[in-house]
Order: sequence, then C-alpha cells, then structure tokens
Amino acid sequence: MFFGILSHLSRAYRWGYLLQPLGYQPRFLNLVLTVLITYVSNLGIPRSGEVLRSTALRAYEKIPFEKSFGTVVMERLVDLILLLICIGIGFLLEREMVLSLFNTDSNAGNKGMGVIIFLTFGLMFLYWTKHTRHPWGKKIQNFIKGMISGITSIRNMPNAIWFWIHTFFIWAMYVLMFWIIKFSLPGADVLSLSAIFPAFIAGGLAMSATNGGIGLYPIAVAAVLSHYGLSYELALAYGWVMWTAQTFMVVFFGGLSFFILPIVNRNK
Repeated sequence: MFFGILSHLSRAYRWGYLLQPLGYQPRFLNLVLTVLITYVSNLGIPRSGEVLRSTALRAYEKIPFEKSFGTVVMERLVDLILLLICIGIGFLLEREMVLSLFNTDSNAGNKGMGVIIFLTFGLMFLYWTKHTRHPWGKKIQNFIKGMISGITSIRNMPNAIWFWIHTFFIWAMYVLMFWIIKFSLPGADVLSLSAIFPAFIAGGLAMSATNGGIGLYPIAVAAVLSHYGLSYELALAYGWVMWTAQTFMVVFFGGLSFFILPIVNRNK
C-alpha cells in the first residue's frame, strides 16, 4: 500500500505537467484527491473515474472538462506504452508464458467485426460534426478541439524529462507492489523476476478487463505463478493478498477523498 500511495502521488504530480501547456496550474492537493477518486469510481463503473476526475477539476479549478479529459486520455496512452514495455520485458524473460496470455479465442472474429463497425460509425459521426451547421454539431466540434488540445499538450510540456521520470517511477511502484508480496507468504520468496513479470502482466490485463480486477485478478495471477513451483492454493493466495491490499487502499483513500475534496475547496 505504501508503494501504491507513492504511485498515486506521482501520478497526480505528473498530471500537472500535462495541464501546464494549457495555461493551468491546479493545486497539487486537488490533483491528488481527484486521482484517488478516479480509482474508487472505476471499481463501480469501468472508466467512469476518468470522467469524474475531469468533472471535479472543472468544478474546483475551473479547467474546461474537454481539455482536462484530453490530458487524461494522453495519460492512458502513455500508460499503454509502459504496459507494452512490461510485456516486452516479460517476453524476453518468459516467452512461452507471456504468449500464452494472449491466446485468441473463438470469438476473435466477432470482436474484430465489432471494432470495425464501431470505427465506421465513429468516422461517420465525426464527418457529420465537421460539416453540420447544427448548434449541437458546433458544440461537439468545440469539445473535440478542446480534447485534442489536451491530448497534444505533451508536445509543449516544459520539463518533459520529469514527466517521463514520473511515468517510469509510477510503473516501478506497480512492479514493487506486486514483487513485495512474495515476502508475506511462506514459500513464495523463491519466486524470481522471470516468474514475477508474467504474473504482473496477467494481473494488469485482468485489471483492464474487469472493474478493478474483481474476481478475475487472483485467478489470473494464480494461473501464472502455479507454473513456477508454487501450489495453486499459495499462488491464489498471492493474488488475493495483492488484490485485497490494493482494493482496500483505493476504497479507503478514494472514499476519504470524496469527503475531503469539497472541504478543502469550500471557498469555491
């Protein structure tokens, strides 16, 4: 939980770097509280935290929703790059195990068709908003322009090196959160880095596929760690300890942030 809190503080500080090119310098405390709210909200409704995060910042820092939301999208793209780097490291350490995490299923064709249909309608919608004179179309245009300015703010960011230092620090904390669990379970301390990384990747994919990994995270971790000399029960316990500690941290501090945020901004 200590490593987790450090990652959230670093994430909040990093967010400030993306907002600076847009002309905004929100209070660090507000950034921290809104980041913590993001995670607890996502436990209930997937990806709702990103919307709530930008909404809260608009309410207390007067930053347009579409611009701050654009920076959040940029953050997620950067995090995706780091996840791919972690997958690459895992591939170098344990090629066969990492490849097994990406086995395609019988519904792959249906999913691909769904993506194509979604993109087709998305492009049609964007074409309509670009050429329509309808008032709502103009509002959507302004929203998209604001969001794009938020996404591209990374190009004009001062002290860009610190943005990337924070990015790698955040992911180093994620790995340490997972790695340190091996010292809390008898027999798990024998796990090497080549075993930790594939399990970390499996847990990360489970987090992305569900609301905070509910139900799936321990099973995904156990499926990997049980191949490295751990009994399935011990591997499952590893996943549960990690998931429980992380979820408790998110619920406690995220829930607390809901109450603290309006108090520290009561003058607004």
